[in-house]
Amino acid sequence: MARTTQETSRVKSRRLSLRVEEGDRELFDRAADANRETLTQFLVAGGRERAERLLADRTRFQLAPDAWDELVAIMDRAAKPNPQLARLFSRRPAE
Repeated sequence: MARTTQETSRVKSRRLSLRVEEGDRELFDRAADANRETLTQFLVAGGRERAERLLADRTRFQLAPDAWDELVAIMDRAAKPNPQLARLFSRRPAE
């Protein structure tokens, strides 16, 4: 995998030590070789992709344009009083 000069010139300042089963290590080594990456590049890229996907599910969502328009219309509507919610939020918390 080709790297830009900026990517290769970045200095890594943190070390991460992992213990893995022998079979996993062999699998990672073969996959990194197949992708023409170092083991570190392979594992960091894979971990980064998984972390970004996991966190994106908790911080962002995407909608089709028509669904977005519908959501905006719903949010723009005036709020209606909800007596049940008012009662819920007026109760004292259990001690």
